[in-house]
Amino acid sequence: MTNYGDEATVREILTRSGDTWAVVGLSNNTARAAYGVAQVLQRHGKRIVPVHPKAETVLGEPGYASLADIPFPVDVVDVFVNGSLAGEVADQAVAVGAKAVWFQLGVVDEAAYGRTRAAGVSMVMDRCPAIEIPRLG
Repeated sequence: MTNYGDEATVREILTRSGDTWAVVGLSNNTARAAYGVAQVLQRHGKRIVPVHPKAETVLGEPGYASLADIPFPVDVVDVFVNGSLAGEVADQAVAVGAKAVWFQLGVVDEAAYGRTRAAGVSMVMDRCPAIEIPRLG
């Protein structure tokens, strides 16, 4: 299997790509992985931006229905959607000028990875920032 999250890229995204993380699929459902990961990101100094069709305020941050609706730049787009939809979200992230795209555990889309990297945007797939942040210290 190809490594879609080499150490250098993971470290770059977590430490140098910026602190504004759009979390696509984040809602107030505390049982969902996106909610727990967003909490970890906040605890480690990241500003989270909930992106969900409901556009709910989550963890004190106002939500937006889509990446295109966010009226300020986002640095990283963390994707918590069905794997069949993840590639479209990666394309949207490139379109809004994100510096990096992060696909969660179990989500791999090689075509999206190729398009995103070809656009000059860093990308990690099949990894979780809530695992990587503590591991990298």
